[in-house]
Amino acid sequence: MNYPKVILKRGKEISLIRRHHWVFSGAIQDMPKDLANGQLVEVRAASDRFLGIGHFSQGSIMVRIISFEEREIDQEFWNEKIQDAYHLRDTLGFISNPKTNVFRLVHGEGDLLPGLIIDYYNGTAVIQAHHIGMHQHVQEIALAIKNSFGALLSGVYDKSSETLPRNLGNFQNEWVLGSPKTDLVQEHGATYKIDWEKGQKTGFFIDQRENRKLLGDYSKGKKVLNTFCYSGGFSVQALLDGAREVHSVDISSKAIELTEENISLNPSLNGVHESKVADVVKYIREIGDDYDVIVLDPPAFAKNQKARHNAVQAYKRLNAEALKKIKSGGILFTFSCSQVVDKSLFAHTLTAAGLESGRKIKVLHYLSQPADHPINLFHPETEYLKGLVLYVE
Repeated sequence: MNYPKVILKRGKEISLIRRHHWVFSGAIQDMPKDLANGQLVEVRAASDRFLGIGHFSQGSIMVRIISFEEREIDQEFWNEKIQDAYHLRDTLGFISNPKTNVFRLVHGEGDLLPGLIIDYYNGTAVIQAHHIGMHQHVQEIALAIKNSFGALLSGVYDKSSETLPRNLGNFQNEWVLGSPKTDLVQEHGATYKIDWEKGQKTGFFIDQRENRKLLGDYSKGKKVLNTFCYSGGFSVQALLDGAREVHSVDISSKAIELTEENISLNPSLNGVHESKVADVVKYIREIGDDYDVIVLDPPAFAKNQKARHNAVQAYKRLNAEALKKIKSGGILFTFSCSQVVDKSLFAHTLTAAGLESGRKIKVLHYLSQPADHPINLFHPETEYLKGLVLYVE
C-alpha cells in the first residue's frame, strides 16, 4: 500500500476517529500539489496516526473515506464491501423475495461507501457514482455484485452521467455487465415498470416503499390525492389496498405516462383512477374539500444551505394549503427529502403550516427511510427522508 498522504491539522482528526467519512478542505495541513480528482489517498493526523483511505477531489469535501483500515483497495476489498451490503439485505428479507424484488443494495455512507448508490431491480443492478473517485471502480464493483448475487443477477447498468461533474469528463451511461431480463418489478405485490435509463434517480423512488404500504393501510374506501406522483407508486398502492378513488397529479407529462402505465400493469385494481398534468402548488389551491387522504411528496426544495430558507417557506405554503382543504377527519402524508432541512426543522415548518390552517391536527406517525437505506450512526448526513402522517379534525 503506497498512497499519497494527506496530513490533517492538529485536532482535526477527531471526526475521523469517530468514523465520519468526510475530510473538509479547512482540516488539511499538507498534501501533494499534484493530486488528481478521484485519486486514492491515505489520511493521517498531525501526529502521523493513520486515519483512513479515501478518494481525493477538489472542493469543500476534499477526501471521502472508504476504509478506516490500512489495506489495499483491490478486488477483494470491493468483494467484501458488496458482500457486507448483500448480507444486510438478506437479513432484512429482500433477497429472493417474490413479493418485493426491488431494493437498495448500497446506500453511500450508510454502507460505508461514500458516493456510491446501487439499486437492485429484479435481476438488474443500477449503479450511480456521485463522485469521480468511486466511478473509477465501476468494473470492480460490478464484478463484486456478480460474485454476491450469482444467478440472481442478469446485468449491471452504470447510470452515473447525471451525478458526476461535467467538467471532469464526458461520461456515458452503459451496461457494465450482462443485460436485463425484465424491466418489471414487484413491491408488496404490486407491479411496476422501471425505466433506469431515462427515469429519475436510478428509475424508482425505492425509499418510499414502506411509506407507500402505510398509505395503503389508510386508503380503503377513501378518496386519495397523490401529488408529485412521478411513477404513481402511492397511487398504485392505495388502489391495491382498496381506495375508492385516486387522483394523481404531476407537472411532468412523462411522469403521468409512467403512472398510467403502472396502473395498467395491475389489472386487479378496482377503484377509479384519474391523472392530471398540472403544477401541484397551483393545483392544490383549487381542489375541493372532499379528499380523505392527501400525499405531498415533492422533490427536494433545497439542495444546499443557501436555498434552505426559501425551501422552508415553500414547504409551509404547500402544507398549509393542503391542511386547509383536506376533509374533516382526513389524513395527510407529507414528506421532505431535502437533506439540509432536518426532521426538527421540517416538524417546526409543519407546525407553522398547521397554525396558519386553523385546523386541529394530531401526529400519527413520524416517517423516515426504510432499512435498506441505512443511517450511519457516525455519519448523520445519511438520514435525509423525513415525513409525518397527520390527522386533521
